[in-house]
Amino acid sequence: MIILFRIFKKTLRLLFLLFILQLVYAVLLRWMPPPVTLTQISSWTGGHGLRRSYVSLENISPAMRLAVMASEDQIFPDHNGFDWRSIQKAYLKNKKSKRMRGASTISQQTAKNVFLWQGRTWVRKALEVYYTFLIELVWGKKRIMEVYLNVAETGKGVFGVEAAAQKYFNKSAKELTRREASFIAACLPDPKRYGKIPFSNFINSRSAWILRQMNNLNDDDDMAELLK
Repeated sequence: MIILFRIFKKTLRLLFLLFILQLVYAVLLRWMPPPVTLTQISSWTGGHGLRRSYVSLENISPAMRLAVMASEDQIFPDHNGFDWRSIQKAYLKNKKSKRMRGASTISQQTAKNVFLWQGRTWVRKALEVYYTFLIELVWGKKRIMEVYLNVAETGKGVFGVEAAAQKYFNKSAKELTRREASFIAACLPDPKRYGKIPFSNFINSRSAWILRQMNNLNDDDDMAELLK
């Protein structure tokens, strides 16, 4: 019993130390770029390569920021990390269909991309909830947007919108037009499949839809702060 108690105490200490270390790491990322993510390591070891270039939010076109919100999360400025209405819709749809539908916000995707691995296990989803609450509390919306635009996979072995802008349009992310930004945003659901030149008919169609959504969101006061 004494041996078991000692093992239990050591395990608790280790878990507490790991908790403190990951908390410190998350706080540091409020200011420093994520050095590498598990998804990026997987891309590199899987033979897809690793192309990335971290830039500040000021060096990313406002059109690109608007495009990802129009495409991925239209209430990003307003929620606390979760779009509960979309989660409920996805849950009801997934009960009736074998094809899984996601409802992840930009905050959730950022938490997953920076701290976790890809997959749909309950353990990963639970950790995603924790990290989403954490970055919403510690980072704030602008920092979440900046990190997301730098770590999101935007093509086969391509991460971040700077690397995507260079690959697809031979220019910096700061120079992207609305239409170019909409193409990059259109690839996000499946970048390995859709991030190819020339863009497919599906991407052209999705890009047009994103542009319409961007026009609808143009006058949204909540969006304006994130586009400065």
